[in-house]
Amino acid sequence: MSVSGSFIGFFILILIPFFAVISYYLGKRKTTTPVIVAIIGGLLAYMSLFGLIFIAVPVLKKDIEMSA
Repeated sequence: MSVSGSFIGFFILILIPFFAVISYYLGKRKTTTPVIVAIIGGLLAYMSLFGLIFIAVPVLKKDIEMSA
């Protein structure tokens, strides 16, 4: 296995949990289904550009009102 292949594999292993955690946090504040948002964010981490676009959309969305 080449060095670049190892680097890309390691990079993906770091990105998937990072995108999933960020997506969950944003999903918790901006949607009513944070787990689904986290799963989709984690899957889109394979294609970093789509993952970044997916995270940008909830960032621009208003927070939902939390009922007590």
